[in-house]
Amino acid sequence: MTEQALGTLARVDLRDIWTTEANDFTPWLARPENLAVLGDTLGIELDLEAQERAVGPFRADILCKDGRSGAWVLIENQLERTDHTHLGQLLTYASGLEAVTIVWIAALFTEEHRATLDWLNRITDESFRFFALEVELWRIGESPAAPKFNVVSKPNDWSRSVARAARSIDDSELSETRLMQRSYWGALNAALDQAHGRVTGNRKPQPQSWMGYPIGRTDFNLAACMAITKRQIRAELYIAGDTAKASFHILREQAAEIEQGLGHSLEWEELPTGRDSRIAVYLNDLDPADQTDWPRQHSWLATNLNAMHRAFAKRVKALNPDQWQPTT
Repeated sequence: MTEQALGTLARVDLRDIWTTEANDFTPWLARPENLAVLGDTLGIELDLEAQERAVGPFRADILCKDGRSGAWVLIENQLERTDHTHLGQLLTYASGLEAVTIVWIAALFTEEHRATLDWLNRITDESFRFFALEVELWRIGESPAAPKFNVVSKPNDWSRSVARAARSIDDSELSETRLMQRSYWGALNAALDQAHGRVTGNRKPQPQSWMGYPIGRTDFNLAACMAITKRQIRAELYIAGDTAKASFHILREQAAEIEQGLGHSLEWEELPTGRDSRIAVYLNDLDPADQTDWPRQHSWLATNLNAMHRAFAKRVKALNPDQWQPTT
C-alpha cells in the first residue's frame, strides 16, 4: 500500500486573523455560513437578528433567535481570556429575559468562569441555557486558517427543553427576515386551505422559522420549517416530551411500511444530544425569501404535511411508549 503524505496541524494566533472583536471577529461570525457552523456545534438552528445592537435595555455582540423554540440566543465574544466584565454582562442579559440561551465565546476560559457557568446550568430552570466555547484557529502548511469551536461548558441535562415563549417584539422592531417569515407562513396557510387536506391553515402566522400544526396528541406536532442559511425547507413530525425517544423508536420500527405508503424515504433524526426527535423530508437548494418561488415551495409543503398526517396520525394516537425496550 502506498504511504500517503500527511500534513501537520499548526495553531494560528487569533489576532493574526481577527485584529479586533467588534470590527473583525463579530462580523465574520455573523455571516450565515459561520453561524451555521456555530449552530451545528451547539445543536441549535441560529437565525440572525442583529449584531452590536440593543433590544430594549440589552445589547449583545450577536443577537439570534433559536429557529426551533423562538427563544433569544445572545452571543458574547472575546478574543482573549475570559473576564468578570463579560460575565456580568451575561448575567444581566439572563436576568431580564424570560427565555434565553447565552453563548460566551472566548480564546480561553478560566477555571472560575467555566465553573460559574456549570453552576448556573445547575441552578436555573429549563428556560435558561449557558454555553462556554473556546475558539481556535488551525492550518496545515500554507492552507487558510480554519476555525474550531470547543464546548467547555453546557447545560448539565442536555435533554432539557427550552421554553418556547420569548419576550414579544413589536412589529416595528421585527427584522426583515422575521417579516418575510410571517408572510411566508401566511401564504403557506392559504396553500393548505386550498389543498383541502387534514392539515388546515387556520394558524396565525408567526415571525419565526417554523409553523406547527396539530396531529391529535400532546407532544406530537407536524411542522413546516425553513433553514435560510442551509437553503432548505422541510416537513416534519416533531416529537417532544420525556417519552420522545421511545415513541421515535417505535415509529422507526415501522419505517419500511410508512415510507412505502408515502412513496419516498424519510430522514429519521433521533437528535441524540437532545430530548426531542423528528422525522422529516427535505427540499433543498432553494431560497425561502424568493417570493417568486413560494408557490412551488408551498405546494410541496402542503403536499408533504398532508401526506405525513395520513401516514402518522393513527400511528401516533396508538403509540404506547412503555412498549419500547431499548437495546444495550
